[in-house]
Amino acid sequence: MPHETTHDTSATDTGPTGADDEATSAHGEIARRFLHQRSDAADPRLSPDGSRIAHVVATCDLDANTTTTRIWLDGAPVTAGPHDSQPRWSPDGRWLAFTSRRGETEGEATLHVLPVGGPGEVRTVCSRPEAMGDLAWSPDGRWLAFTSRTRDARYDTDDPRRQSPRKIEHYFSRLNGEGWVFDRPRHVYVIAADGTEPSPRNLTPGEYQHGGVSWLADSSGIVTSGSRHDTWDVDRTNDLFLVPLDGDITPLTEQTGSYSSPAVSPDGRHIAFLGVDDPHVMPQNRRVGVMAADGADRRWISDGLDRTFQPLACPQPPRWVDDHTIAVAAEDRGDVTLYHLTVDGADPVAVTSGHQTVTGHDGNADVLVTTVTTVDHTAEVESECGGERTQLTSLAMTGQGWERFTVPCTDGSDEIDAWIMRPADFDADATYPVLLNVHGGPFTQYGEMFFDEAQMQAAAGFVVLMSNPRGGSGRHTAWGQAITGPKHPDVPGTGWGSVDVDDVLAVLDAALDRYPFCDRDRVGMLGGSYGGYMATLLAARHGDRFDAICSERAANNLLSMEWSSDIATAFRSQHGVDAYADPEEYLRMSPSALAHDIHVPFLIIHSEDDFRCPIVQAEQLWATLKWLGRDVTFYRFPAENHELSRSGSPIHRRQRAEIILDFFAERLSADT
Repeated sequence: MPHETTHDTSATDTGPTGADDEATSAHGEIARRFLHQRSDAADPRLSPDGSRIAHVVATCDLDANTTTTRIWLDGAPVTAGPHDSQPRWSPDGRWLAFTSRRGETEGEATLHVLPVGGPGEVRTVCSRPEAMGDLAWSPDGRWLAFTSRTRDARYDTDDPRRQSPRKIEHYFSRLNGEGWVFDRPRHVYVIAADGTEPSPRNLTPGEYQHGGVSWLADSSGIVTSGSRHDTWDVDRTNDLFLVPLDGDITPLTEQTGSYSSPAVSPDGRHIAFLGVDDPHVMPQNRRVGVMAADGADRRWISDGLDRTFQPLACPQPPRWVDDHTIAVAAEDRGDVTLYHLTVDGADPVAVTSGHQTVTGHDGNADVLVTTVTTVDHTAEVESECGGERTQLTSLAMTGQGWERFTVPCTDGSDEIDAWIMRPADFDADATYPVLLNVHGGPFTQYGEMFFDEAQMQAAAGFVVLMSNPRGGSGRHTAWGQAITGPKHPDVPGTGWGSVDVDDVLAVLDAALDRYPFCDRDRVGMLGGSYGGYMATLLAARHGDRFDAICSERAANNLLSMEWSSDIATAFRSQHGVDAYADPEEYLRMSPSALAHDIHVPFLIIHSEDDFRCPIVQAEQLWATLKWLGRDVTFYRFPAENHELSRSGSPIHRRQRAEIILDFFAERLSADT
C-alpha cells in the first residue's frame, strides 16, 4: 500500500486527538501540514496614484486555533492583527482605512485609519458590537461608509432566559454562520473619516436588510441594495436604492428582479450591478447590468458570455476601470477569469489568462493588481503593467499539480470537465486507491485553485478525482439548469440525482479506463452539502461501485429541508413545485428514503450548528442505518456550522481531515 494502512483506533474509534494534543496519526500530521501556517493573500487595493499596493494576508494557526489576518503594504505587514481586514485607500492616498476587532469587549468590531507615508498614528474612528463590511471612502475623503448589523434591544442581555420571545414573520429569518438576522438587520452606516464624530449614523434604519456600498460621485449619498417591501421573502426580489446623506431613500429599481453589488461610475453617470430578472428560477448565471444614475435605461451588458459573473471564489462587485469600462470576474470551466465589459454592451474581453482562479482585483487604466491561486499554490498578489506581470508575494504554500481531462456525457449532449491528481511520491508502476469527490452547490464548480482537501488526499496516497457535472456553474445557463425539477414551470430539467449522477459515474469510468494506476477494486467517494446528497444517493443506488463512502453536511431528506433549512422555501425555485403541494416530488429525490439499500461502509460528518442542512439530516440517516445494522460511523462537530471544512476552527478542520483520511485508509486498504 502506498499510504498508511494501520487502523489508528484513537482516531476512528474514540475520535481524533483533542484540542490540547498534537496529532498522533500519520494522517493527522498530513492535515496539520496543509493547515498550519497556511497563508493566502486577499483583497488587493491599488493606491490612487498606482504606486503602492495594500492587501490582506490570512494565516491559519493550528496552535492558537485561529486564523490571523493582517494588512500588508508593498510586500510587508503594516498591522499586527490578529483580525485586520478591508484595507481601503483614501482618495488622496494619504490614509488607509481598515476594520479590526480591537475593542475592549470580545468580538467588538472597530474601524481605524492608518497614515501612509507621513507622520501620525493609527486612529480609531468608531466601534460596533457587530462586524463591519463593504467599507468605502467618499470621493471627497470626508466620510467612511460601511454595513453592519443593528441589534434588537433583546441583545442587551446575554442571558437568553431574560430575552423577549422572537416573533417570526418572514422566511429567511436566520442565516447559517450568522444566527438570527431578522432582529439584527444589516444597515448602512456613515461616519466622519477624521474621527470627530462619537458614533456612526445609520442611513437605513428599520427592519430591512441592506448590502453593498457605492458612493455617488459628489459624495452626497450612496447606492446600496436591499429588499424594502413586505413580500420580499416570497417574491425574493432585491432592489437598488439611492440613499442620500440627508433626505429620503429612493428606489432605483422596483421589484422586477434580484439586483445587487452596485458600483457607481467615476463620472457619476452610470451604476453597474449584478443580478437576474427572474429570482424564481434557480440556478441562473448572474449577469452584469448597467443603468443611468437615476435608474433609467437598465440593461444587461454581459450577454456576449453566458457565464456567471458572481463567482464564489471572487465575491467582489463590479469595478470601474474608467467611465466606460468595468472589470468583473466570471467562472469559466474551472477557471475564474477577469473580464472587461463596456457600457455599450460589447463582448466581454478576458484580461487574465491561464488555468487559475482570480480571487480579488483592483487597478486603473495602466495597472492591474490581482490575487491569484492555482492548483499548486495558495493565493499570491500579482501586478501587471505594460504587459509585464510580477508576483509580489511568496507565501510559500505549494502542493501537487493535476491533469485536466474531459469526458463525454453519456447522452452525447456535451462534455464534462474533470481533473485527476496523482498521489505524492507517485510510482507509475504501482496502483493506488481512488477517491471520487463531488462538489456542493450544486451550482458551483471545482477548479484551478489550491484546494487543501485534494492536497491532503493525494499526500495520504490516494488518487484524487474531481469533476463538474451538469447542474454546476462555470458553464452556459442550460448546463446549470439541467437538473431543475421535471415539474418546473419555466425551465424543466431531469431533477437532482439524474444526469448529474450519470456524469459523475461517467468520469469515474473514464478515469478507471484511462489511467492504469487507478485501482478499480479500491474506490471511495465523498462529498459535502449537495455533494453529501450525491454521496448518500450513490451509496444507495450504486453502492456496489464503491468500497467506502463519506457523506458530509448532506441534504438527505429534501422535504424536511424545505421547512427546516435557513433558506427553507427557496428550494422550490430549483425543484419547481411547492413542498406542501407536492411532497411526493421532494421525497422521490430524497436519498434518505433509500437508506435500506445502503450496504457500503458509510461515514457521516455533520456540524451541530449547521443551519443550511440542519443536523437532523444526519441524525435521521444515522439512526436508520444503525437500526438496520449497517456499517455506519457518525461524527458530530460542536460549535461549527455548514462551513466547517472551509472556515471552521483550525483544530476541528484538522480533526475532520484526520477522520476522513483514516476512514478511507482502512476501508480501501489492499489488505481489506
